[in-house]
Amino acid sequence: MLTSVQIGAQRLDRYRRSCGAEVVEQLRADAAPLQGARVLHLNATPYGGGVAELLRSEVPLLCNLGIDAQWKLVTGDEEFFRVTKAIHNGLQGAPEAIPPGAWETYDRVSRSTAEAIDVDYDLVVVHDPQPLPLPHLRGRGTSRWIWRCHVDTSDPDDAVWERLERYFDDFDAAVFTSEAFVPRSFPARLVEVVPPAIDPESPKNIELPEHLARRVLGWLGVDLERPLVVQVSRFDRWKDPMGVIDAYQLAKQAHGDLQLALVGSMALDDPEAWAIYADIQRRAAGDPDLYVFTNLNGVSNIEVNAFQRLADVAIQKSLREGFGLVVSESLWKGTPVVAGRAGGIPLQLSDGVGGYLVDSSEQCADRVVQLLDNADEAASLGRRGREHVREHFLLPRLIGDDLALYRKILNGG
Repeated sequence: MLTSVQIGAQRLDRYRRSCGAEVVEQLRADAAPLQGARVLHLNATPYGGGVAELLRSEVPLLCNLGIDAQWKLVTGDEEFFRVTKAIHNGLQGAPEAIPPGAWETYDRVSRSTAEAIDVDYDLVVVHDPQPLPLPHLRGRGTSRWIWRCHVDTSDPDDAVWERLERYFDDFDAAVFTSEAFVPRSFPARLVEVVPPAIDPESPKNIELPEHLARRVLGWLGVDLERPLVVQVSRFDRWKDPMGVIDAYQLAKQAHGDLQLALVGSMALDDPEAWAIYADIQRRAAGDPDLYVFTNLNGVSNIEVNAFQRLADVAIQKSLREGFGLVVSESLWKGTPVVAGRAGGIPLQLSDGVGGYLVDSSEQCADRVVQLLDNADEAASLGRRGREHVREHFLLPRLIGDDLALYRKILNGG
């Protein structure tokens, strides 16, 4: 079964302020050969993760450029999403032992979804493993098919990868975030490397006056007269929330008034998040300076915007990371970042440009203390990070890359 996502209307002209008029006009020129092309994006959740955020921003702008773009969801039961989460973990290197019955669930829901695609689009873009089998089970028809892989597949679990390999031949192209993620001898006809990007005009990233941001966090009970570090991420083992708490507790030895906010979101397709959220709550119990917020207890994109804007340091201590939009989001707001040396994070952040990369909780704590003790250094890193994001990781650049890929595929390249 497929469910359509209502996307509303957006205008590309809004991006003149953040990205420049020349960028906007170039996108219009890039889209001219694609007028009327029917493009379907498929993923598994309308909220709670980076893929959903990207599609929420990109699809309506593709429509504004004259493309007939749609966004639909693969729907399944809890058992299906447990399987696809295990597949996700296996693709990122966890030794996942997925039993035959679980693969049968994956195939069953995939067959049902494939049967629900009753129209041949010009292009179908399949995001991550949940809809991966669709062209294999349905047949390609007259459509061209793209697999967009958002996870770190640099060292996947062998058994999971071998089980999925049968599906790759059915795609015209595959898109990865980093060249390091592309497996050797990947069978797709065309492989492209396209990093994601943030939307500077979304509620999470629009300019938010400091006085308003302070009111927002004050309403949540955060003491803005004391230092604050924050990690914004899904509640996921790969984001290493326990390692973030370890780093916070170490840094608190030097800054006894330090506060940590773990700001997370629950995604429709991530049943593991509940257990991790419960573990975090147990760890936070008894510490009034450790806040845990989610999209279920009053935190929306505006609150996230305020946290990233007012934090003294943003942390993203990922162990594996497809990209980590929150790194660019924080840098766009001029906030220095201390992040794990993982996956797509080094594309956005290097030592001296935006913040520091670390390999342990101890290193994370040391860098946090360094930035808390050196406000001028922190501000300088934040400024350089913002310019790096402006140049490389804003949404119009991503749309331009995608349009180039669409033209290449539809022209037989």
